[in-house]
Amino acid sequence: MKRSKGSRAVVMTMVRDEADMLPRWIEYYGRQLGTENLIVLDDNTVDESTKGLPCTTYRLPPPPWRRGWAKTRLQIVNQLARGLLACNDAVIFTDIDEFLVADPGQYAGLSDYLSDRPDTRVVAPLALEVMHNPMLEPALDPTRPLLQQRGFVKYSPGMCKPLVKRGPYPWSHAFHAIQAPFQVDPALWMLHLKYSDEAVLGTVAEQRRRIHEQEGRGHRRSFWPMGAEALKGKLSAWTGVAQAAEDVPEFDPAEVDLDDLICEVRQGLWRSRANQVTALKTTPLRRLPPRFRSAF
Repeated sequence: MKRSKGSRAVVMTMVRDEADMLPRWIEYYGRQLGTENLIVLDDNTVDESTKGLPCTTYRLPPPPWRRGWAKTRLQIVNQLARGLLACNDAVIFTDIDEFLVADPGQYAGLSDYLSDRPDTRVVAPLALEVMHNPMLEPALDPTRPLLQQRGFVKYSPGMCKPLVKRGPYPWSHAFHAIQAPFQVDPALWMLHLKYSDEAVLGTVAEQRRRIHEQEGRGHRRSFWPMGAEALKGKLSAWTGVAQAAEDVPEFDPAEVDLDDLICEVRQGLWRSRANQVTALKTTPLRRLPPRFRSAF
């Protein structure tokens, strides 16, 4: 295992009414990088989940915003990141349900990993969807680590996003693209928890459907307009092939081709060429390797 040489990084997220996921995000990234290096951008939360947080919190003015939600979110985060790079080695942005985990077989944690990449301008993690199979896995017990309760994953090439940067390269396309070339590093995994619990998925789905209807957020052909039952049905279809955990092979990064995944979609703009939704339908179900299951 490599020894940490020290790395200064800040990680940001933007939330609205994320009482289930926000405490996990703060606990995990606070343990990895220190709570003093976390920034939560509060998009008008009303469930009080952003009150009294142990990290920096900035409450945004209420919408409508002049450039709309998607473009405004990008502009805010890009400008903040540019400033933060004046006093940090790296800036990270994740959605509230995205957890970057350095391979425990190689690194002591995220800070250790970043210290070993001082000259890498942009990093994209190898992305996996953590999938809840309600037939085989019970509802989450909040007193136990999440990954000890969830063992199924799917490789998600469309979610291999350039989330870590060491220079003022603007993010684009909902943080799926950036104005700098990059590659996916199989030593850094991103575990996406959107589908990690059927009940939480349903709650978030209904919340997003309301916001879509009231504010027009999310594309009409995306998952935003879908309600709880529709998304639960999709989750069941994606995981129902597993009759028992032991019947599902363990995920191995060697089974996926990362070499040609990232491309220049137009001059100076780079992103994954894969489609997130297609991967949920077509990539095989796998088990999360045991070395990752104590991460959080």
